[in-house]
Amino acid sequence: MSGAQCCSTGKRIASVLSIYKYTLSHGERNERDETRLLAFPSFVCSLFFLSIGLRLLSLSSRSLLVTGWLARHRRRPPTTTISQSCDNVDNMVRKRRTELPGSGESSETRQSIGSSHPAVPTHWLETNPTSQQQRAGAGRGSVPSNPHLPQQAGRGSAGYQGHGGWRPHGVPAPQQPGAPAQGYRVRGGPLPGGAMPPQQQHGVWQVSGSVPGRSGVSPAAAGPSRPPAPELHQAMQAPYQVAQASSQGRSPWHHETSTAQSATSFEQLSVQDTAASSQDIQPVVSQPSSSKSIRFPLRPGKGSSGVKCVVKANHFLAELPDRDLHQYDVSITPEVASRGVNRAVMEQLVRLYRESYLGGRLPAYDGRKSLYTAGPLPFPSREFQITLTDGEDGTDIKRHQRTFKVVIRFAARADLHHLEMFLTGRQPDAPQDALQVLDIVLRELPTARYLPVGRSFYSPDLGRRQSLTEGLESWRGFYQSIRPTQMGLSLNIDMCSTAFIEPLHVIDYVTQLLNRDVRSRPLSDADRVKIKKALRGVKVEVTHRGNMRRKYRISGLTLQATRELTFPVDERGTMKSVVQYFQDTYGFTIQHTNLPCLQVGNTQRPNYLPMEVCKIVDGQRYSKRLNEKQITALLRVTCQRPHERERDIIQTVHQNAYHEDLYAKEFGIKISQKLASVEARILPAPWLKYHDTGREKDCLPRIGQWNMMNKKMVNGGRVNNWTCINFSRNIYENVAHAFCHELAKMCQISGMEFALEPVLPPVGARPDQVERALKSCYNDAMNILQPLGKELDLLIVILPDNNGPLYGDLKRICETDLGLVSQCCLTKHVFKMNKQYFANVALKINVKVGGRNTVLMDALSRRIPLVSDRPTIIFGADVTHPHPGEDSSPSIAAVVASQDWPEITKYAGLVSAQAHRQELIQDLYKVWQDPHRGTVTGGMIKDLLISFKRSTGIKPQRIIFYRDGVSEGQFYQVLLHELDAIRKACASLEPNYQPPVTFVVVQKRHHTRLFANNYNDERSVDKSGNILPGTVVDSKICHPTEFDFYLCSHAGIQGTSRPAHYHVLWDENNFTADALQTLTNNLCYTYARCTRAVSIVPPAYYAHLAAFRARFYMEPETSDSGSRAGGPAGRGSPAGGPRSSMRVHGGGSVRPLPALKDNVKRVMFYC
Repeated sequence: MSGAQCCSTGKRIASVLSIYKYTLSHGERNERDETRLLAFPSFVCSLFFLSIGLRLLSLSSRSLLVTGWLARHRRRPPTTTISQSCDNVDNMVRKRRTELPGSGESSETRQSIGSSHPAVPTHWLETNPTSQQQRAGAGRGSVPSNPHLPQQAGRGSAGYQGHGGWRPHGVPAPQQPGAPAQGYRVRGGPLPGGAMPPQQQHGVWQVSGSVPGRSGVSPAAAGPSRPPAPELHQAMQAPYQVAQASSQGRSPWHHETSTAQSATSFEQLSVQDTAASSQDIQPVVSQPSSSKSIRFPLRPGKGSSGVKCVVKANHFLAELPDRDLHQYDVSITPEVASRGVNRAVMEQLVRLYRESYLGGRLPAYDGRKSLYTAGPLPFPSREFQITLTDGEDGTDIKRHQRTFKVVIRFAARADLHHLEMFLTGRQPDAPQDALQVLDIVLRELPTARYLPVGRSFYSPDLGRRQSLTEGLESWRGFYQSIRPTQMGLSLNIDMCSTAFIEPLHVIDYVTQLLNRDVRSRPLSDADRVKIKKALRGVKVEVTHRGNMRRKYRISGLTLQATRELTFPVDERGTMKSVVQYFQDTYGFTIQHTNLPCLQVGNTQRPNYLPMEVCKIVDGQRYSKRLNEKQITALLRVTCQRPHERERDIIQTVHQNAYHEDLYAKEFGIKISQKLASVEARILPAPWLKYHDTGREKDCLPRIGQWNMMNKKMVNGGRVNNWTCINFSRNIYENVAHAFCHELAKMCQISGMEFALEPVLPPVGARPDQVERALKSCYNDAMNILQPLGKELDLLIVILPDNNGPLYGDLKRICETDLGLVSQCCLTKHVFKMNKQYFANVALKINVKVGGRNTVLMDALSRRIPLVSDRPTIIFGADVTHPHPGEDSSPSIAAVVASQDWPEITKYAGLVSAQAHRQELIQDLYKVWQDPHRGTVTGGMIKDLLISFKRSTGIKPQRIIFYRDGVSEGQFYQVLLHELDAIRKACASLEPNYQPPVTFVVVQKRHHTRLFANNYNDERSVDKSGNILPGTVVDSKICHPTEFDFYLCSHAGIQGTSRPAHYHVLWDENNFTADALQTLTNNLCYTYARCTRAVSIVPPAYYAHLAAFRARFYMEPETSDSGSRAGGPAGRGSPAGGPRSSMRVHGGGSVRPLPALKDNVKRVMFYC
């Protein structure tokens, strides 16, 4: 071969190699292309060897040259620094492969190749020298220590190295041939947080680097498992093992600091956030832009643990229709907002033209823009003229004839074949258009018979109306929804009730609302506000015009009384009083001229109607907030024993007579008349550990409950200094003192170190001066304690039974201003002096002061799969939204995280305000500009990860995230946003730190109910007739392919138990069905506030409690006590960084919540 030929061949190969290099960086990520790319280097090498190597150099030298060249271009050195800007973290940074065994590089050398990292800030990476004490609780009763950790001066002395696991500082790391790589090669696309995924082929990890005995295994040899998600990628799952570190390679989570720095830092839970480096390189890979590319995890098989049984579910099998479904767009002109008018127009069209122009089809109409038929109509597009006359628009209003132009145009076909493939697991996505058609078809007949509200239907004919007081009544109804399940399509039917406004005369309604006769004395300003709020938007009909019952919607209330109101009657401005107008025009004499008039119609040109001529139209749902008395009355109506609810559901199905439904027949849909029979399993209750000094050292709950008799808390908290403040006028000082003394004795008996006498005698205070009283009490106590170097540990508060805003104001002041945990007790309990009550309150006090009540035995013996094997943090998250009608209030997000491992019992919590009704949690990860530090990162996830590291001395190597309150329609966007935030938070702490995440949604607001197969079998039902706690279902009524299950973890008390629905949206930990179901069930026995298993997993429950508590922190401009809650700050000042900056989400600014004091958020203050 000539030199020119060599040069030409070399250029061609260089061109091919450059194309290959570009493809590795920017190419498609699907499996077929990647398999081709992975095989491509050997092809290039062979070509190179044949063309040049045999003629010019030795085969071995050329082979090494090309292979090395390829390897260098397939592994890039890391370019991220420890703290990244938002833009950097948003993008993917290519990670390096670990050097082959025997390369001789230390961990420090590998971490610094190709990058210039600044020194890691010390203020968020320190380890607490006293963390062992904190972790074991303030009192006596230690928990067995981690066998992987050295028995030295607590866990605080431990270092942590990369993904490999813990090792003490100063000990060299042995070479471990075949150990999983600390970094990993890219497969697919970017991680949400800019972190890199492991190499993955068909769901099996392929870690770069040689593995003994498997060096020749190709990526395709791993075998198929779950299909990979193209956009969101699995994190590296490194084994947790004892490893030894080089003395030069310190973990980024640990840095030496001075004593003063350490002491200051450990007083803070929310730590100063790290500034981003200006040396960060901007990667070019973009974020996932569509949820279409995400696939939720497939079911990893069905569970087998527990005792098998059979239960019934309120799902009714629906046979798929055998006909083509066609969708048509409908345009009605002139447009009207009322679905009732639209339906009346379409009913008239079908009545007139079904047999002629519609080809005999009976279409189903959604009331808006879509029409569906079983088979095609005889035309692709057609226009109709429809005339409605008196009463045909769904109202009793006398109208002239109205003509509408209706255009029906073919839009699409709903493919039932795809739905059938989805139900059999051959297609990943549910065809929502086909499901929507079937749902609309089955809703046609109930919509005509009953009043539709959302997915439910209500009617006074479905059950007796029950008064809820204050002008409201309850209507019975049923919920109906078509759902894809493992057994095929099922129709979910459940009973429900809701509040309606009673069809009263307005004066009678106002009398009930105010609970007094409004005719006798004039209304106060507060009365007017209450009436206006209750009546705004309500539809009324006039009664003074004989048979003409014209209807209006109330827009407001006049400020003047009826006798004072005048309005112009002609263009010259001639004024006439309302009283005179009604007398002259209708011959009606207004009797109650002292009452205001209702304003109806346009707010710019309002019409005035006296209250006494208006009657509330029947069938209006009350959507505003119910008071406590009304909620109690509604619950009493809806509370049914399981056998009663099952009977009513079956009766409803028979009443609906789906087999006679003309629409169901038209579309070929058949509904079973029997409840689905489902296989279930009853998981065993876990053993619970109590303190060794108690008579009973452990406990096995029976039927979901146990008690504290002969037991002591596993870690009793310490309360040396406490006091009491009494806001109840009915409780004298000696009674309050006796109550507190008995409570203190019960705390001692339960295992706490609790002083029997308070710092000060109980102090009486007025409820309207809560802020002044609390601060005075706190200052008096601190005047005694501060000279002794002590703090006030607890405030016991006695409240009136009906305390209004007092409770919320008290919690806000104590937790955000004074830095003080408190325990409130109602007056009725003070008089009763009940021991069971004292025992329950002691449980709450213990966790509020840092103790633990009980611990799972399996946690102590390290037998919890995928939790005990490596440091695991469990998160719970929830967002609570304001009540309907509160349009200006923000939503409150709360996140809690376990702070002890392996016990997973104590949870720290953080809260944040965000935009009104925003479900995505905005402050999981956040970035802001600091004038001195530049771009700064922080957020709730980062703070809680750091807190876990401080508390345990080790960093989390696995994340389990339980997310409450997400509806099915929000699964994709919540996963994309919140998993992205978790990734960014981890990446901001340490390069390559991406612990595997399992993201589970917890749902309680669903309508699946499980009933015992035999109510007379005591082995399958509890005392209330409900299924036994621990009953789990993961077949038949669950998702056809995805990883979900129903778990009834609690024992029923009243009514029918509602199982929690758990749906796994992301699983990098590869949980089996048994492992996740057992973990979730066992955690339900660790809820701190009672000795019962609870209905949802405690982290999610705690997040709900914390979010509910934080709503009290939204202080008005002026508090009820007459002054702003500011004043002298208590102990535990908040950490640096913005408390919660004013931001705009969804178009509105959000006022930040006052910051929790650090000593408060370290404990379970929300219990």
